[in-house]
Amino acid sequence: MRDALLAAAAGFGTGLSLIVAIGAQNAFVLRQGIRRAGVPAVVAICALSDAALIMLGVGGVGAAVAAFPQALTVVGLVGGAFLLCYGFLAARRAFHPSAMTVESAPTTSARRVVLTCLALTWLNPHVYLDTVLLLGSVAAHRGDLRWAFGIGATLGSLCWFTALGFGARLLTGFFARPSSWRVLDGLVAATMLTLGLSLVVGAS
Repeated sequence: MRDALLAAAAGFGTGLSLIVAIGAQNAFVLRQGIRRAGVPAVVAICALSDAALIMLGVGGVGAAVAAFPQALTVVGLVGGAFLLCYGFLAARRAFHPSAMTVESAPTTSARRVVLTCLALTWLNPHVYLDTVLLLGSVAAHRGDLRWAFGIGATLGSLCWFTALGFGARLLTGFFARPSSWRVLDGLVAATMLTLGLSLVVGAS
């Protein structure tokens, strides 16, 4: 039980580290949250989509590793290398931060909001790299505890999108300052570089 909780906690933290990076999806959720337009639908789409992709990654990569043990080395090296690149990019953003600009826009239909959210989620290649490949490869290293790791990552996604969508109205001033993004990207960079290095070393 204790090991499962630790794996879930690790998944929660890893999932958050990947999700909170500045991107089109988060900018959209933030914008809708500040405008208070279609927030429940947007949060639900993002969280449920992440849950499906995370479980697909955990199950798919885990099955591949079980059938081909040597695949663990491959996914560890590939996932670790990508995480290191991800971390370096986050570090670069931390040194050159910019404020999040939330543009005012006319009221749009609920259908358009939903379709836009679906497109930003499922047509973004980074979503597949983060959830299916990266989280799946990290989860595979935990063996039988990979599903606990996946559940933790799913909870992290749910908490993040809920906080971002419904709490966005309280964060307008905070995210208008470049220093806020400097802190956030600095934390993301530290986590990604540490995790990426551990994967590469473990697979070597």
